[in-house]
Amino acid sequence: MARRDGHSLSEYQALRAMMEAGTATAAARRLGLSQSAISRAIGSLETRTGRTLFERDSGRLRPTAEAVRLNRRLDPLFAALDRIDAPAEPVRETLRLIAPPTYAHRFLVSFVTGFLKANPHFFVSLEVNTSDEVVRGLLDDRFDLGVIGVELSRAGLRMIPYRTSSAVCAMARGHPLAEKATVAPTDLDGEALIALTHRHARRAQLDKLLSQAGARAHVVAEVSTSFAAIDLAKEGLGLAVVNPFPVIHFRSEDMEFRRFDAPMTYRSYFAVSDQRPLPRIARAFIRHVRLHTPADPFSQKA
Repeated sequence: MARRDGHSLSEYQALRAMMEAGTATAAARRLGLSQSAISRAIGSLETRTGRTLFERDSGRLRPTAEAVRLNRRLDPLFAALDRIDAPAEPVRETLRLIAPPTYAHRFLVSFVTGFLKANPHFFVSLEVNTSDEVVRGLLDDRFDLGVIGVELSRAGLRMIPYRTSSAVCAMARGHPLAEKATVAPTDLDGEALIALTHRHARRAQLDKLLSQAGARAHVVAEVSTSFAAIDLAKEGLGLAVVNPFPVIHFRSEDMEFRRFDAPMTYRSYFAVSDQRPLPRIARAFIRHVRLHTPADPFSQKA
C-alpha cells in the first residue's frame, strides 16, 4: 500500500537523474551522491507512491511506464526550480502618473519623453483626468504622483510646491488690448470674455474683481479648463483671464499674453500620498521636471 507522507524533493531529483542519466552510478555522479543514496531514494519513492518505477533487466535498471508518467508530471516542478535558480530578470520600475489635461497635454508629455530617454530602465503610465480624480487616485493608491493646479487640503495628501504664477489676459494676435503692457480689470468693460465655469473658484474671484472695478465684460462662452479658454481666445472669440502656467510654454508664439493687474495668484503642485513612502522613480521624475522646466515671464519656482 502506498504511504502518503508528503512530497520529497530529493526523491524526485533521484528519479529525474535516473531517467536522464540511465544508470544509478551516473545519476549519483550527477547529484553528487553515492549510488546507495540514489537506490534508497528510488526505493523510498516506490514505497511512498505504491508504484514500481524501475525493473532490473540483464543487470540494468529500466524505467517502467509508471516512472515515465511520473517524470513527465514533474516537468513543471523542475521548470519552476530552474526559474528560481536562474539570474533574476531586471524589473522595470513604473511611475503611475496622473494629471489634468492642462498639465498632461503637450507639457508633461515632453518631460515624460525626456525622462524615459535618460532612464530607459524606467516605465511611465500616464493617466489624464480631472483634478478631482487626481486626488481620488492618489488616496486610493492607484497613482504615485499627480501634477495639479488647485490648492486644497485633504487628509492623506501632501502637496509639494512646484510653480507660482500671476494671472494673465490671453488674446489673439492683433487684439487692441495687446498694445498694453498690463491689462486692468477696467479694460475688460464691454469686451468679449471667455470665462471658466462657475464650479471654478477663480470664476467667482474674477467676477468680484470686475464688479469692484465697475467693469461689465460680455461673457461669450464658458469652459471647464484654461486650455480650452486659451484655444478659444486664440481663435479670436474673446479674451481669457487664466493661469499662464503651463500653457504659456506652447502658446506664446501664436498668441498674446499680458499681465492682468489683479491679485490673482496661482500655484502648481506635485501631489503625493502622505500615507506611504514616495517611490524612488517619483522622486527622480520630480527632480527631472524641476530641472528642465523652462523659464517664462509669468511664473517662477515655488
